[in-house]
Parts: sequence; structure tokens; C-alpha cells
Amino acid sequence: MSAVKMEWETRLGHRFKVRDLYILSTVTKSGGMAKAARQLAMSQPSVSAAIANLESILGVRLLDRGTRGIEPTIYAEAILKRSVAIFDELNQAVNDVQFLADPAKGELKIGCSDTTAATVLPQMIERFSEKYPLAALYVDNVPTFSDALPVLRARQYDLVFARLYQPLTSVVDDLNVERLFDDPVVVVAGKHNPLARRRKVDLADLVDEPWIMPGTHTWIHARIAEAFRERGLAMPKTRLVTLSWPLIAHFVFNGRHIMAYPRSVAVRHSLKVLPVSLPIRPWPLSILTLKNRTLSPVAERFIGCAREVAKSMADKPQAGKKL
Repeated sequence: MSAVKMEWETRLGHRFKVRDLYILSTVTKSGGMAKAARQLAMSQPSVSAAIANLESILGVRLLDRGTRGIEPTIYAEAILKRSVAIFDELNQAVNDVQFLADPAKGELKIGCSDTTAATVLPQMIERFSEKYPLAALYVDNVPTFSDALPVLRARQYDLVFARLYQPLTSVVDDLNVERLFDDPVVVVAGKHNPLARRRKVDLADLVDEPWIMPGTHTWIHARIAEAFRERGLAMPKTRLVTLSWPLIAHFVFNGRHIMAYPRSVAVRHSLKVLPVSLPIRPWPLSILTLKNRTLSPVAERFIGCAREVAKSMADKPQAGKKL
């Protein structure tokens, strides 16, 4: 028998209880034994006994009484930080069993930007729902890659869609990144825009058009500025600065406004991609997941559907490339 196995069996295996970890977490969040006991529907002596059992196993003090009530020691903070993964994995295990026994009980939490939610995600959901019509999907707005990092690490989402324009560094080596397809920036207009009927549009023709622009900090804005700069042209006067899809859809679909946006938007919403020469810069849509978190069966099946949709998007003819 290895030393590691002996350590687990003699010191932890027979005495360590996940329930005691949960009690410790509840005590630290509530700030007191009595409050935790009420929340857990337990007696206060039972709560105290659970904490005492953990302290005996670990050989350190876990709680101190401070001016604001009971506060965790550095040892409690350390073990509670690790317990996030323990609770999550146990919850995932229960969900996995439920999904395998009955796919209708599956749940999946997805983060993505409004752009992804307005374009390729609906097709992915439709394909997944055809196979698993009663599985529940929870989708929230996660605008950027920098927003994705903390929520994935906190295990708030099973997966996040993000657009990455440069390779990840070792700082984020705890993530799995699966590139789905390249979604280049194109200039789009509504079907009734006079520009939509033209076979050739020069970038100089668009200087005085009513543009909707994203913020100056965005990757799309940088690509548009690059295109105008390469041609020696001044940036067009912006009429509206927003990333709000409802606003963009209203003014682009119903008026003369134009916008630089991912090609998938045009494909999904039958917008006209103007034949404008833009610098070619890869802009892939990727799925991000946490490396040290086992994917649930429902997540694996959804990712499979996402790959199918992504392949169909990648196979479509690409408009708006630099000639």
C-alpha cells in the first residue's frame, strides 16, 4: 500500500465528510454558528461538532471570533477555496447520472456575447434541442474573453463562446480552447440600402455614409481604422456607437446605416455583405472550457452540435475578402 493511500485512509478516508465542508462553508457565509444552524435546519451543537471534526482531522484552527462575528482563518479560506471544485464536481456527477438516466433532466450553462447569441448560437440550440428537446439551457451575456476567465474559473458556466484574435498565453493555461470557425469582419448593409444593389463598392465611397461603430477599444474598430488608414482615408463620422444588437438591427435593417460586423451576422440575418476590400485578419469563434473540470454528458453533446453548425458556417462562401 502506498504512503499516499495510507495517509488518505488513516487520516481522512474514515473521518473526512463532505457534509462537514458544506457546514463550514455555510458558517463562514452566514457569519455565525446559530445562523448557519437555522439555514441548515440543524442544531447548533451539531454544527459545532462538524467544525470540530474538521479541525481535528486537519490539525489547525478554522474559525476565529472577530468584531463582525465568526471569521474564517487562513486555513479555512484555503480549504474552502478548494471545496468549490469539490462541490461542483459532486453536483456535476449527480447531473451526469440524471442526464444519462433521462436526457430530459440535463442542464447546461452557456456564456456568450450578444453577437454570438444573435447569430450562430440559435442554430446550435436548435440542432441540440432536436435531439434533446427537454434539456434546459441557460444562456447569459459574457461580452469578452476577459469576462470569460473569472466566470469559467468560478465554475459559473460549463462553457463560454469567445472570439480570440491572438493565441492564449501561459497565463491562461488552465483553459481548453477549441477553435470552431473563422468569422471575419465584413461591412454589412440592409437589403433595401442603395449600396446593396452595387456590384462594386470602394472604401472611399463609405466615408460619408452613416456608420454604426463599436467602441474605440474593440477589435472591430481597430480593423476598420486599419482599413481606412491603409487607403489614406479619414475615418468616417460615426452616427451611433453601440454594440447593442437590437439597435444595430433596427438601423441597419430599416435604414441607410452600415456596420462592420462578423460575417456570421450577414449569413444568419440575410444582410448584404458589401464588396469592400478589408485587411484579412483571422477572427475565430472558439469554445472555452476549464481544463481541470470534466465535461458533463450534456456539455459534450452540445459541443458536438456546435461543431456541426460551425462546419456548415465554415463551408459557406466567404464574402468581403480582400481582393
